[in-house]
Amino acid sequence: MVVQVEQEPGEPVELVELSLDQCIARLRTATVGRVAVVVNEFPVVLPVNFRVVDMPGTPWLAFRTRTGNVLDRAPIPAALEIDGIDLVDHRGWSVLARGTLHHVDPESADFEERFDPGPWLPDREAWLAIVPFSITGRRIIGASDWAQLAPLLDPS
Repeated sequence: MVVQVEQEPGEPVELVELSLDQCIARLRTATVGRVAVVVNEFPVVLPVNFRVVDMPGTPWLAFRTRTGNVLDRAPIPAALEIDGIDLVDHRGWSVLARGTLHHVDPESADFEERFDPGPWLPDREAWLAIVPFSITGRRIIGASDWAQLAPLLDPS
């Protein structure tokens, strides 16, 4: 899906969907995202550092948190969002992974080695993973972006 809007007078801008492979590639390059859960009927969104873990099918998104905090006690539905924003040129992209939140045992099947995102804060003993059922993304592309991309898109 492509939605065309005007950014500056005469500069067309398009909102373009990212492919699943593009979304996963952006997740792999990110180390910080925002986890969203619903607590007491209201959304809670918190920053976490995370790691993409290859699993059969869709990769998992692993993170650690403090035992007993809001994410450790959160219900199963969860999402993780990352983005890149250029405030000067009004461009950007976002990736949203929606799925189920699971507690995992770091002692089982080399989990600690494969899943540890290396938390920035101490006392992060609760190990969690979002198992996505949906990963989507989109990007705002301006006219100058299309000019740079055109040679790459031309198969001749």
